[in-house]
This record gives sequence, C-alpha cells and structure tokens, in this order.
Amino acid sequence: MAAGLLDDIRVLDLSRVLAGPYCTMVLADYGADVVKVEEPGSGDGTRGWGPPWVGDQSAYFLAANRSKRSITVNLKSAAGIDIVRRLAAQADVVIENFKVGGAAKLGLDYPVLAAHNPRLIYCSLTGYGQTGPYRDRAGYDFIIQAQGGLMSITGPVAGEPYKVGVAIVDISAGLFAATAILAALHERERSGQGQYIDVALLDAQVAWLANVAHNYLATGQTPGRFGNAHPSIVPYEPFPTADGAVAVAVGADDQYRRLCLAAGRPDLGDDPRFRTNAGRVTHRATLIPLLQELFQTRSTREWVELLLSIGVPVGEINTVAQALEDPQVQARDMVREVDHPTAGRIKLLGPVAKFSRSELAVTAPPPLGRDTDAVLRERLGFSDGEIADLRRQGVV
Repeated sequence: MAAGLLDDIRVLDLSRVLAGPYCTMVLADYGADVVKVEEPGSGDGTRGWGPPWVGDQSAYFLAANRSKRSITVNLKSAAGIDIVRRLAAQADVVIENFKVGGAAKLGLDYPVLAAHNPRLIYCSLTGYGQTGPYRDRAGYDFIIQAQGGLMSITGPVAGEPYKVGVAIVDISAGLFAATAILAALHERERSGQGQYIDVALLDAQVAWLANVAHNYLATGQTPGRFGNAHPSIVPYEPFPTADGAVAVAVGADDQYRRLCLAAGRPDLGDDPRFRTNAGRVTHRATLIPLLQELFQTRSTREWVELLLSIGVPVGEINTVAQALEDPQVQARDMVREVDHPTAGRIKLLGPVAKFSRSELAVTAPPPLGRDTDAVLRERLGFSDGEIADLRRQGVV
C-alpha cells in the first residue's frame, strides 16, 4: 500500500451529530489521524440515537465516525480547554460546529488557536454561516431543506412538499467542508499559512439546487414539483411494469427512438411531437400515459434486459436492502465488515473513492473515550499518573 494521501495530517474534530463528523470521516478515510473530542460520560449525542443498535452502539453514530479516535475532555473545565488548545497547536486541521460564537466563548476560536499555530486550517460548520441575519439561528437539516427550496421541488406534483429521505444537507455540507479543507491544505504548501473556512448548511443546500436554480435564474419562473419526473428531460421517470416498476432515463433523442423501436412502437418514435426532447417536454402530458400503458405489457426484468441491450439507461427500483446487496455495490466494496471492540463483528459503509496506489483502510468507529490515554501520552507527553489525576478531577 503506497504511503501518502493524508497520513501525515492531524485533524482535531470538535464537531458532533452529522455534518462535521461526516466531513472528518471522509478525511479519516483518506488516512488523516482524526481525534474526535467528546464530552465525558455521554459523548456525541448520536451515540444515544437508537434504536436501532449494533451491539451497544447506535447505528446512527456508526454511520459517520469510522476510522477515528475518540477522547473525552470536559470543556467546562479550564484544564480541559487547555488540553484542547495544546492538541490544536499540533494539529493541521480543526473543525467545529458550535453555534456562532460558541467556540469563542470557550477560547477555542480561530484567532486564539491560530496565534499558537499559524499553519492551522480551521473550519466552522454551522446552519447559516458566520455572517448574515440568520447567523445566530441553530441549523437543522430538515429546516434547511425547507428554507433552501429543496422541499418545494420534492414530492408529488399535487401533493405536499417532501424532505429527502436522508439528511442530505448535512452530508453535502460535510462534503463541501472536506473539499474546502483539502484545498486549504494544498494552498498551505505554497504559502505556509493556514486559514479560516466558513461553511453553512444553507449555502450547501442552495448550491445543491444546481440546474433547478439556474432554470429560475434564466426564466424568473418558480420551479414546481415534478414528482419522480424530470423538469427538462422526457421520459425520465419510473414506469409501472407488469409486476412492479422500472426507472427509465432517456437523455438523448436517439435513445428514445431505440426504445420505441425495441418496444414495438416505432410510431411513437416517428411522431413529430416526440422526435426531440423539447417536443417531448412540451407534449409530456400526451406522451407519458402512452408510455405507461406500453411499459405495463412486460415484466421489470424483461424491460431491464431489453433496454440495457439497446443502450437505454434503466434500472430496478430497489429497496435499501436490495441496493446494499446488489452485486455491483458488493463488487465495489461499499459494504465493509470490521471488528468493533464492544459490538463484535459489524458492517459499515465503505469509502467512495478508489485509488490506483492507495488502499483506503476502514476501522470501526471508536467506543467513547477509548483513545484518551493514548492521545494524551503521545501528543502531550502526559504520564499515567497525570492522566489518572485528570480523571479524578473530571477533566477527561
């Protein structure tokens, strides 16, 4: 296994719940030494977010904390704050998601830590960012999905707005933060200086609107909900089959013509109304019922095999269980099995990126405070007696 990636990067993780931990988990996947600072006795709140449980661990906590180390430090004590400051002085990256001003109240904000470590990359991840009229509000994924426009374009055409089934704002904000940190680390190689990064969940959500936002900017027309259909491409949605349903994504006019020919309806391909995507979008209300009727003449498997054979994008509509057991997902090593010190053999999702020379190892999310003694010894030079004194004082 080639050395490199982030194995020389130290990350001090002061975040909790999902957005920040997801960011640091990605950095840990790439080899960074991530030390997660948690409250003694309770830790990250997601440790208690069960059921479901995997042994004595919550499934939620396992989802965002693989390949990290955990230390417990009481941030209500002066000695605990001093420990975190000393760890930050040796860190390459600090990430936190306190409310705006929360880190400053603890004396753990960027100006304080950077004064002792000018090469420090410091990332704050909050609901609304460090500026603007909403900066003091708490940020929650569901609220940001609502405010950021995502729910207005998600759900049935004539139904109520829906949120996405996973906390996609938290996850995407964590990914934006991770890429920003990597960019700052790269820039530091030239300048020798660290810097401060401000990432907001609302900004991530607005950026996530992508083409939908630009459709509005181009036309001034407020986008609506299309259910499972696409606002700009037809046909691009699920269709009922004889025994279920299939997802079809026709992204080009020649794909549409091949679909019609293979399905025995060349007339639908030759119809002047439907020859181009623009025409199909314009005449969506006429075309879709015809295709729905057509797709019900064969089984899901028959449609998948037929359309794949002619190069038309198609797929089954899987449950989560079916998706995780899919042979392609399994072949890509997206489900890993690792040993957990208290929960036994557990399954985790694996890293996404695959590198030609660097294998991404995965280790189990740490039990609360498992690495406290080791980190205090190796990083700060504490003796066993000094660590025992800190425990008696409730500092760690």
